Amino acid sequence: QVQLVESGGGSVQAGGSLSLSCNASEPIFNNYYMGWFRPVPGEERMGVAGISAGGTRTYYHVSVEGRFTVSQDSAKNMVYLHMNDLKPEDTAMYYCAATKGVGRWYPLVSSSYDSWGQGTQVTVSS
Repeated sequence: QVQLVESGGGSVQAGGSLSLSCNASEPIFNNYYMGWFRPVPGEERMGVAGISAGGTRTYYHVSVEGRFTVSQDSAKNMVYLHMNDLKPEDTAMYYCAATKGVGRWYPLVSSSYDSWGQGTQVTVSS
């Protein structure tokens, strides 16, 4: 199973930006579907963004669309989540997730993924 390590979290004021990184232990670009999640009340983990193997398709939760961008670096086995115009309600632990996509892939559904990182904390103050 691929190992994932997130980094880049921190504290910012509302309106600020952060970029999260997810470092994978093996090549992921054409092999894995990747996602970013955060916990919300009443839901184990909410899908924030997803990117298909090869990076041709991206998906976003409606609450972050237009503010967050998910991308990959094929040479570095890295996936990124660039977050702009951050709001206090974006405060959460952010988790990177991966799956080889056996079967149907639902990019923003946590049960679609089988490898998870430990998370990185994002705190947005008003």
